[in-house]
Amino acid sequence: MATGKEFMDYVADQFSKAGEVTYKKMFGEYGFYLDGKLVGLVCDDTVYIKPTEAGRALLGQPVLAPPYEGAKDYFRLDDIEDREAMAALLRAGWEELPFPKPKKKKTPPTA
Repeated sequence: MATGKEFMDYVADQFSKAGEVTYKKMFGEYGFYLDGKLVGLVCDDTVYIKPTEAGRALLGQPVLAPPYEGAKDYFRLDDIEDREAMAALLRAGWEELPFPKPKKKKTPPTA
């Protein structure tokens, strides 16, 4: 079951206290970004965030699960109702995550 845009809008709203949250469709589901860094995925109406040491410290014993078959484990979030806690979790993890690598411009072939 693919994630609907309405659910993704809800997720983005719940995380909005952390900073600028954006998202885009990826492989039929969604990837979401915080201030320009990919921080998680939403697959089958379930939220997954990239695992970080800071996130682990805040969550205690997080549930680890792959967001899709063949993926590495992410922290699976079953409850995102507490907006303050979600903001703290995303901000803490954000510090450890890299910015995406800049895309290389394609040069047209020469004749």
